[in-house]
Amino acid sequence: MAPSLRARLLGWLLLPLAAFVVITGAISYDAARQTANLVQDSALLSSARTIVEDVDWDNSGLSAVIPPAALEIFESPYRDQVFYKVIANDTRLLVGNPQLPVPSRLDSSPVFYDTGLDGQTVRAVAFPRLLYDAGKVDRVIVVVAKTQGSREAMISQLWHPQLIRQCLMLALVAALVPLGLTIELRPLMKLKDDVADREPMQLEPIGADHLPFELRPIVDAINQCIARLKLHATTQRQFIADAAHQLRTPLTLLDTQIQYACGRDHGDASLEEALVAIRRSSRKMTEMTNQLLLLAQAESASPPCTQARIDMTAVVLSALEELIVAAEQRGIDLGAELDDSVPVMGSANLLSAMVMNLLDNAVRYSHDGGRVTAICRRDGDGMELRIADNGPGIPAELRAHVFERFYRGSTEVEGTGLGLSIVREIAHLHGGTVTISPGENRVGLVVTVRMQVANQT
Repeated sequence: MAPSLRARLLGWLLLPLAAFVVITGAISYDAARQTANLVQDSALLSSARTIVEDVDWDNSGLSAVIPPAALEIFESPYRDQVFYKVIANDTRLLVGNPQLPVPSRLDSSPVFYDTGLDGQTVRAVAFPRLLYDAGKVDRVIVVVAKTQGSREAMISQLWHPQLIRQCLMLALVAALVPLGLTIELRPLMKLKDDVADREPMQLEPIGADHLPFELRPIVDAINQCIARLKLHATTQRQFIADAAHQLRTPLTLLDTQIQYACGRDHGDASLEEALVAIRRSSRKMTEMTNQLLLLAQAESASPPCTQARIDMTAVVLSALEELIVAAEQRGIDLGAELDDSVPVMGSANLLSAMVMNLLDNAVRYSHDGGRVTAICRRDGDGMELRIADNGPGIPAELRAHVFERFYRGSTEVEGTGLGLSIVREIAHLHGGTVTISPGENRVGLVVTVRMQVANQT
């Protein structure tokens, strides 16, 4: 699985910062080491100069006394050991530790060097000086050395605070950058939600005014894709509508001709049965053509559909009047529970088609002698339309498919499989929802449509 964009951006920020901390840490350590060396060498040279100032002539020749000030220079909490010696004429030891090494080559300048003594690493300075007395010249070499405790402590004191500050800076960046990325990536997440929450047929362009400059090319590309999809969908719907419209006339003529042929006396029972079957198929084709036209009309309209103020109570009553004869022929109790007036904003033709499809489905799939009830009422600031029957219902595992086009839960009853698809498109077009649930005592089916009630004028 590929890492997230947030993790990758964080990596690109932290890697160079970590490299910066490492490089600056090394530079800081080198600077601290040089500073500590300079301070230590300065103290060694000051001590050697203090000692050489007290080397003098006496009756027996040169003599040396180590002044306390020469050693007090090295006082520190780290208790470094200090070693010294004074040599006259490169051979005679005047005072000090005879084992303290002396550089093999010396000129008139002080020489700093690292050496070892008693198993310890020490830093030393050899300071030569010429002494004159009554025309006589002697060379005196003062060597002072000390262990490295105070030097290492100074390096730590100079270097560690800088390293800690840099590491804290890196930790602060690691903590704040994800927060900043989360905040700055919100427009991208909002764009993702805008695309994911869209209805399948919502092919309107995405607004890019509120988005950062870097995201606008992505939105432009998505909008171009949406425009192509919209053109393709519009062309397809128009083709279906045109084809269905062109089929209506020949299908009507065909049904008329078949009806005429069925009315003639042929004296052939098999021919009459074939004509009846042809007429049934022709009517089914006509019904499907009309449903396709209605579906294309619903899909081509732009939500929200608010052409006029429609009373849903009157729409339900009109649909009941059209189906009352078909219901009585099968002994179906077709009833209604309606509020006086439930106004909504929408298309009268489409809302009538929605109610007619719901009632027709309920009557069509109910058993003979069954019961179908249409309920239309206010529910707060909304309208609730419920069509309930006591028919066979729909199994729970099939309810998710009933809104698919041409899907039929049962083949025992004639139908096109488009009724509930049309109902859903019309409801969504009017800003409503459609749900399916089992009837009372889990018998039959209840289809519920909810929409907003029209504002009072």
